[in-house]
Amino acid sequence: MIIASTSTIHGGNYLEYLFPTLESHFQDCTEILFVPYARPGGISHDDYTLTIRLAFAKINKKVKGLHEFENPVEAIENAQGIFTGGGNTFLLVKQLYQNNVMEVLAKVVENGKPYLGSSAGSNITGLTMQTTNDMPIIYPPSYKTLGLIPFNLNPHYLDADLQIKHMGETRETRIKEFHAFNTIPVLGLREGSWLEVVGEKILLKGNLTARLFKQNEIPEELEPETDLAYLGK
Repeated sequence: MIIASTSTIHGGNYLEYLFPTLESHFQDCTEILFVPYARPGGISHDDYTLTIRLAFAKINKKVKGLHEFENPVEAIENAQGIFTGGGNTFLLVKQLYQNNVMEVLAKVVENGKPYLGSSAGSNITGLTMQTTNDMPIIYPPSYKTLGLIPFNLNPHYLDADLQIKHMGETRETRIKEFHAFNTIPVLGLREGSWLEVVGEKILLKGNLTARLFKQNEIPEELEPETDLAYLGK
């Protein structure tokens, strides 16, 4: 798996910063199955898939949207590789359950099918979606997600901006609120960072540190190339 904080970094084009990694990750795939359910900004499934199609064409990969298939379960089972894009995690999770594909998606990725997630598509790789930044615009039947990594994510993690003397709530505050009721570790993944999951290893990639939160512990900054697999032991 490639689990990215964001699809686009400042000054770049869609997925551009990940292209070298994705060329290797999807080297055995000619076509990628795209899951458009998160619909950023309310974009249609067709328009969202077109954006992804244009991006992947730059690394010579074809793209087909999951919504284009009559049987989404079979589409996931038969896919060469899968990408779940960003948007609203509540909507994404609702659609995955509604179309009965949450379980099969977890199964095929566990069995080695290459997966890419960004933002909401990364949120769902964790144990639950409860540490998303998204507004609850729709009600999913469960907060439980794929459980492919042994912790939760907070993509687009932001530090407090001391220059503007921000006195409101921060991402760290929200995660502390989560840990008042939950023991699941949470990784704050900054934009431009991603996790590379191969076998038992969960490596932090990119040039930035990530911030790890555990219940009743001081947050810890993790350096690039840290293996987070120990969180599941």
